[in-house]
Amino acid sequence: MDPLNAEDPVSIGPFRLIGRLGVGGMGRVFLARSAGGRTVAVKVVHSELAAQEEFRRRFAREVEALERVGGTGTAPVLGSDTSAAAPWVAIGYVPGPSLRTVVGDEYGPLPPATVRALASGLARALVHIHAAGLVHRDLKPSNVLLTVDGPRLIDFGIARAVDTVADGGGLTSTGAVVGSPGFMSPEQVRGDRVTPASDVFCLGSVLAYAATGRSPFGTADSGVHATMFRIAHDEPDLTDLAPELSGLIRACLAKDPEARPSATEIVETLPAVADPWLPADVLARLGRHAARLLEAEAATGPAAGGASVAAVGAGDPTPATPLPPTARTVPRPRRRTALVAALAALAVAAAATVTYTFWPDPDTGGDEQKNRGKGRTDGVSARPAGIVPGSFLGAWEGVIQGTADHPRETARIEITQGAAGAKSAVYVQVAEARLCMGRSRLVSADEDKVVLGESDVTTSVPAQRCTPAAHQTLTLRSPDVLEWTSGAAKATFRKAPTGTAVVPARYLGRWRSKPMTEIYGDNDDRYRTEVTVTQGPIGTPVVRITDVFPRVNEAGEITTDVVSCASTSVLAGVGDLLVIGPQVREPGSTDSECPSNGSSYVAVDTWEGKERLLVYPMVDAEPGEFLRL
Repeated sequence: MDPLNAEDPVSIGPFRLIGRLGVGGMGRVFLARSAGGRTVAVKVVHSELAAQEEFRRRFAREVEALERVGGTGTAPVLGSDTSAAAPWVAIGYVPGPSLRTVVGDEYGPLPPATVRALASGLARALVHIHAAGLVHRDLKPSNVLLTVDGPRLIDFGIARAVDTVADGGGLTSTGAVVGSPGFMSPEQVRGDRVTPASDVFCLGSVLAYAATGRSPFGTADSGVHATMFRIAHDEPDLTDLAPELSGLIRACLAKDPEARPSATEIVETLPAVADPWLPADVLARLGRHAARLLEAEAATGPAAGGASVAAVGAGDPTPATPLPPTARTVPRPRRRTALVAALAALAVAAAATVTYTFWPDPDTGGDEQKNRGKGRTDGVSARPAGIVPGSFLGAWEGVIQGTADHPRETARIEITQGAAGAKSAVYVQVAEARLCMGRSRLVSADEDKVVLGESDVTTSVPAQRCTPAAHQTLTLRSPDVLEWTSGAAKATFRKAPTGTAVVPARYLGRWRSKPMTEIYGDNDDRYRTEVTVTQGPIGTPVVRITDVFPRVNEAGEITTDVVSCASTSVLAGVGDLLVIGPQVREPGSTDSECPSNGSSYVAVDTWEGKERLLVYPMVDAEPGEFLRL
């Protein structure tokens, strides 16, 4: 906690401020005390967000929803003013460290019994969150706080309001993207609709982190896009996971949202949080945390108006409220059937050993994950250091056929750290009529050369058109240039952007086809093509194209009937040009007259003083021309 500065208010609503807890994309967070002595966290919205009426409305609705959650497994709402010049909400301060701090900095992986209790407590919190109409959207170790009474979930709901405004194009402030790369769901990575099942996937990642000390899909340190690619396409790395946890976590991490258990099903399967549920070392840490809080509050002196502030040991935590015997959410039959089948298989295995209360994992053996003290992870929390020189790490793009201005085939490789044998390179190759993505195995690496071996295809557009990439050799020529060879093929690759937002701003927005009266005459207004370019990482559909035109009869005459088509294209390269894969028709766009176009590259220039988007097919043909709407 940092002290207040001269620009900070002394109080907000009925709460006296003690210090600063942090600043985020939504606003500032202060530690404060109520008139009755309760410790609270007060979140005050940034002025640029407060100026947006749509955000205010969303903010108010989310605060109401948070109040309905009632503090079960979360921090309760203790006051708010969503109509103030600077809207704010006060939430009960949770007197405990984050799961990330405990596992990542102080203790190491938690024992299986603690992880089971963690799963039970977080699932109970999610049941109440989902019943209130909320989706957390950012469930990660730093948003899980550990208390004597059980885990608490923080920082949800309000972020959802920010996300909604961002979707509408009215928000550009830092922090508007909801979700943390290492702990997102496949739906978040793809930009699909987010449901409660997304929180269950994130719960699986959090539990894996708690049990092993690492994210099951790697961290952003290895490249944000590479991490998100692994989430969307790869199986989780659950090495060293205790067998009694493996089945539960694998079920949560199913790629298909429908295949995951609901939070209610998890609660029905797991016992309530036991007392004590944390290892002795972590409990001692909680005591030290409470002592520091008391010292910080004592240092602030008497409250405004001369009234002294009563010190309350560790704040005023709200104990967990048990769930009613009958869950409020009816489980979906298919998931429930899979869950029952898994438990039945586990019961058979347990007959010869010990009864577990978790999803079974038939591929794992004995329980070797024991309680390890701080600093004693025995290799569980760390991967091999890796053999790739830092100069090779990151993304590289090049033209395999054609020129930089008119490519006919392109490739991109993003290299992350890894040991020999690890599939630590993600590749994208685009030709006239196909897009192929996959992972390549690291064979060897030195200061000048990286050799990649066998590959797996993870994405093929159109389906089943790709074969695994051949062996590839990357030779460094300068910090920003390398030579790529694969068999007889050679190309020069250059450094390229990585991350969740790699599309240059000049492309973003909606574009409409340039008038072509010289071709369509009086019917020109009936021929409309729109291109919408959105932000996103490599491998996601960031380009949407809609076509509307009149149907022509067998005699070649224009009719009054209209053909409507819609398609999307996956982002494959972000150098001087955008490279996109073949168009994929959206469901419902099945008219035989709807075009099926191949891969393209996209540029922006100026035409008659207006911005113009040029979409070139990867063949010798004229581009489509579009003006910004």
